[in-house]
Amino acid sequence: QVQLVESGGGLVRPGGSLRLSCAASGFTFSNFAMNWFKQIPGEEREWVATISSVDANTAYADSVKGLFIISRDTANARVDLQMNRLKPEDTAVYFCNLSRSVRQHWGKGTLVTVSS
Repeated sequence: QVQLVESGGGLVRPGGSLRLSCAASGFTFSNFAMNWFKQIPGEEREWVATISSVDANTAYADSVKGLFIISRDTANARVDLQMNRLKPEDTAVYFCNLSRSVRQHWGKGTLVTVSS
């Protein structure tokens, strides 16, 4: 059974940094691309970043290019999101997940609040 547990969220001031982590289990982690998504209250969930499996290629939404970095630790079945120069509009619940074709469910997410 796929399990995804996000952590690392919290309160940070504009311009600050935060590192989110996602612990994955229940599947062969090294065989699948992983993604981060964000959801602002009342809005549709949006894609943020992707990291591929063995080659670790990355892709980012335009809004976070040059600001966020996605990475993966295959040995520990973990995917991280380093968030830099945070803005109030980054405030959201952040989720990790598999890509759409193999996605089964969503975890609880972790809340990031960017505020003075």
